[in-house]
Amino acid sequence: MNFAVHVRGLSKSYGNLEAVRNLDLDVEYGEIFAILGPNGAGKSTTIEILEGHRQRDSGQVRVLGEDPEAAGRSWRAKIGIVLQEVSDAGMLTVSETIQMFAKCYGTARPTEEVLELVGLGSLSKSRVRTLSGGQRRRLDVALGIINFPKLVFLDEPTTGFDPEARRRFWDLIRLLATDGITILLTTHYLDEAAALADRVAVVAAGGVVAVDSPHNLIRYVDTAATVRWRTGDETHVVKTDHPTELIRERSMAGAELAELTVTRPTLEDAYLQLIGLG
Repeated sequence: MNFAVHVRGLSKSYGNLEAVRNLDLDVEYGEIFAILGPNGAGKSTTIEILEGHRQRDSGQVRVLGEDPEAAGRSWRAKIGIVLQEVSDAGMLTVSETIQMFAKCYGTARPTEEVLELVGLGSLSKSRVRTLSGGQRRRLDVALGIINFPKLVFLDEPTTGFDPEARRRFWDLIRLLATDGITILLTTHYLDEAAALADRVAVVAAGGVVAVDSPHNLIRYVDTAATVRWRTGDETHVVKTDHPTELIRERSMAGAELAELTVTRPTLEDAYLQLIGLG
């Protein structure tokens, strides 16, 4: 299959620290793909290599059909990048900032169009330094999509956001995806990956430990239900694949199942086990 991102055996070390170790990854065209993992798992290093901003030690990497280390300007015009932190000229207006970046490309979206797309149309004359954190990230996205990219990298885009701002930003990402843009984002927020991604790669200690849809990540761990109840002063906890049968048997035996609960593993349980914390 022709992938937007194809990686095999990617490795990168900093001295004795293996930031990325023998990592494999495939991202299909048109999907929202999330790289999920704790801080220090190798997410940002992987993204920087895919963007062509950092050299790898070994491995095969193809992004939009080319090696990022050797790709030229025409390849870079096909990608959009939204970094974790951006330094800007805060004295410029939002509109002036868009126009300045648009001059870097041969073809760019009209300023008014891109600002409306990211929800900043009413703030076009506002100084960048006056924007809120969420508005500033929307401007970052505007700069990342101004060149009609085929692939957009979002590196932990909602870090530091309050819950309401995060959900508004998620709506923007979904809107971009409906335009056919492939989106590759890194995050350490489990709910963000679950809400946005078609597929998720869970990384830990520099390697991929699972790739699947958020819902199907559950199958990577023990899916048995935990049945818990009390009889007198004693608490009983049983793990079983057939909780209904267990409850029926105990009830027919005359047991009083006080404070009865039945729980199954959640996505959080699966994630914690996959990264070695469960």
